[in-house]
Amino acid sequence: MNSERARIWVGFVIISLVWGSTWLAIKIGLTSVPPFFAAGIRFLIASVVLYLILRLRGLSITFTPETRKLYAALIFLSYSIPFALVYWGQQYIPSGLSSILFGAYPFSVAIFSHLLLAKERLTWFKIAGIVFGFVGIVIIFSGDVHWTETAGVLGMACILVSTVMQALAVVLIKKYGQPISPFVMNFVGMLGGGAILGLLGLATESFSDIVWNTAAVGSILYLAIIGSVLAFVTYHWLLKRIEAVYLSLVSFINPIIAVVLGAIVLRETLAPSVFIGASCVLAGILVANGKQIVGRIVNHS
Repeated sequence: MNSERARIWVGFVIISLVWGSTWLAIKIGLTSVPPFFAAGIRFLIASVVLYLILRLRGLSITFTPETRKLYAALIFLSYSIPFALVYWGQQYIPSGLSSILFGAYPFSVAIFSHLLLAKERLTWFKIAGIVFGFVGIVIIFSGDVHWTETAGVLGMACILVSTVMQALAVVLIKKYGQPISPFVMNFVGMLGGGAILGLLGLATESFSDIVWNTAAVGSILYLAIIGSVLAFVTYHWLLKRIEAVYLSLVSFINPIIAVVLGAIVLRETLAPSVFIGASCVLAGILVANGKQIVGRIVNHS
């Protein structure tokens, strides 16, 4: 395995582990901080960290007609509107149901990639792999598809709309963002997104609803530094090196990581459905990469 491929695998593991924990962190934070404030503070803190990294690395922010369009896609399609929808919707539906709904993400990425990326067309391997993975997620969380809030349906719709918007953003970044550093992209996107979410919080939420306890501070700092800076920079670094559809399959792995972490940290019991579903997810990832695997076997034979 060459060094580049090794770094890709390390990056894939990082985003799988980190984003496998963020659903829980968001849920914890929402018990103390209203959703728009929570998301806005998260991204504003992340943008400060990214600005320091830009200064240390001597990176500059370029503004051309092309980069402005890309920055707009990041701000509105990646960070502000989608995360407002996710944070608001998470109040009314279980995390497991959110994981199932976010399983629409690879489907959306596959469709947008087929339409917008000439070199990343849909294949039967990709379609079958995505279907296998989605079935695995449904099996894992099939017992968690209930809600008690009357806003449950609207919460579900928010998660689904967010997945489609983020999928479109990823494909646009793949198409137009190659020359731009992931640190620069995420700084501009998170700064703009955080500002919009903060203003939305000021307009619709009350400071009196914020409780600055250990859970709130820890959740926001974790989501800002680890869940945003580390994970999104790594994700966009990977996006420059592998197909968008293959990278989107990480959304099938994240819920499994979340369930395993719950078993380790909270001593929750792992149901047999978790192992069956995880097997389907693994099979889906292998099938999605089937064309490449077959090609390598043929080339080595």
